[in-house]
Amino acid sequence: MTDKFYLEEAINDLSTVMDLVRWACSRFNDAQLYFGHGTDNAWDEATSLVLQALHLPYSLLEQTQQSVISAALTRSEKEKIAELVLKRVQTRMPLPYITNEAWFCGMPFYVDERVLIPRSPFAELIQNRFSPFVVDAPNTILDMCTGGGCIAIALAHTFETAHVDAVDISHDALEVADINIQEHQLSDRVYPIQSDLFTSLQGQRYDLIVSNPPYVDAEDMADLPDEFQHEPALALAAGDDGLDLVETMLKQAPDYLADNGWIFVEVGNSEVHMEQRFPGLNVEWLNFEHGGHGIFAISKESLITYWQQKEQ
Repeated sequence: MTDKFYLEEAINDLSTVMDLVRWACSRFNDAQLYFGHGTDNAWDEATSLVLQALHLPYSLLEQTQQSVISAALTRSEKEKIAELVLKRVQTRMPLPYITNEAWFCGMPFYVDERVLIPRSPFAELIQNRFSPFVVDAPNTILDMCTGGGCIAIALAHTFETAHVDAVDISHDALEVADINIQEHQLSDRVYPIQSDLFTSLQGQRYDLIVSNPPYVDAEDMADLPDEFQHEPALALAAGDDGLDLVETMLKQAPDYLADNGWIFVEVGNSEVHMEQRFPGLNVEWLNFEHGGHGIFAISKESLITYWQQKEQ
């Protein structure tokens, strides 16, 4: 059966919100899509797509489930939903790029193919205020490799008096970050800065540095599902072991951390290469209640000690 047949069938034969969610879920499963950009299964992806197309909050389904799922849709609403479903199937484009909306730390953000779609376990760390490592609320924060600015903005919401520098090498990514900074009305505290890591930050000192840098190793890059091919490779790939940028960052970080400062870095699956690249480095790997892995914390003092020992 052709895609045109499925689209016309859905428009003509289906009626309610639940009809369209069920139909979308079936199409996604039939196409064997990959889910990992905000949802992890076909049902949640279908629900998210339908509610976004109808400009309804996801929470509405939970609060008034029966009335919402049984609501009848107009023909134009069904056409819009069916076209979005077919675009997701035909292009393998992640849903947030199709709707230009992603959620992080309970907040909506604009995204497009200039930036990665936020999915970092950093959200849990931010919501927990980096406890127990960060005792006093930081006044100055650096979000290195900020992409669309989601982490920087979440940090500013959590630490309400902090100044946050949102740094990225990509001008395109910073354009998206600026859209989000303006939308969240944080232009007075979150500053997008174009820089190749610390190059443009001479003289700055930060109480807290967080970074979700490119960390995908060469083997994983070759095996990524089609959905990831829509994301900017510059924000994903980082050499054979995925740690090229991380090494530069950790060598330079002590010069930019304030006394008693901490740096938190996400390396994902490249965690397995850390010991070989940095033998004896005293990092603390973090556990997450809500899923995720591959983030470590290390203090300025520990970094200084490590690099001094390496020089001996």
